[in-house]
Amino acid sequence: MHDEDRIGQQGGEGGRGLHARTVAIFRRMGAHTRSCTIAGMRYPLVIFDFDGTLADSFPFFVEAQHVLARRHGFDAIPEDRIDEMRRLGTRELLDRLGFPKWKLPIVAADFIRTMRDAPPVPLFPGVADVLRHLREGGARLAILTSNSVDNVRRVLDADVMAAIERIDGGAHMLGKHRRIARMLKDARTDASQAIYVGDQVSDGEAARRAGVAFGAVGWGYAHADALRAAGAEEFFESVADLRRLAG
Repeated sequence: MHDEDRIGQQGGEGGRGLHARTVAIFRRMGAHTRSCTIAGMRYPLVIFDFDGTLADSFPFFVEAQHVLARRHGFDAIPEDRIDEMRRLGTRELLDRLGFPKWKLPIVAADFIRTMRDAPPVPLFPGVADVLRHLREGGARLAILTSNSVDNVRRVLDADVMAAIERIDGGAHMLGKHRRIARMLKDARTDASQAIYVGDQVSDGEAARRAGVAFGAVGWGYAHADALRAAGAEEFFESVADLRRLAG
């Protein structure tokens, strides 16, 4: 099966026909989801964030945000305040930086272009092996990100791409719950059978609004203390710890 038959694209990067084929794939796998649930897998559908969760893009972000701040008129995070800012919730961080929320789509699009023109960022060590392990264990895997599908594809090799059923890109940082809900509908999966794994407080808010569990990772953009305070159902101390999602 070719990648374009396996992966649906959103955020302006795929046509209706491609989306329809993706929906059909998800629906054909409904029986697989039910069998996994019967077998005891707690989250048959695992949806991952990308930046800071699978991809080690924070160093790139720290460098790029200085350029974006000058270009779009908000305060860059000083090097000596990065740890402090990582402990804030997403909305609180934006307020501290004097960043109007209406600018988020504009700046996000500029960030995506900047990343597209740079060398691909690396995956965190062990991520590729974990994704293959989860897929071989019967989990259905998807990626939902504010980044673009093209940038995700530049980072994932063909072997890892084969483990991912769907990538949905271009999601609004504060509106991911709508995309999660759409993924659940397309996959014919109940919210109780899915988890969204991310690295920011806003990811947890999106998961709760969509009714799915939130799995927080301890190595991403937000500080682990902030994510624990956000009340994640699952917390992963290391990349290898993600293996327990296979049941």
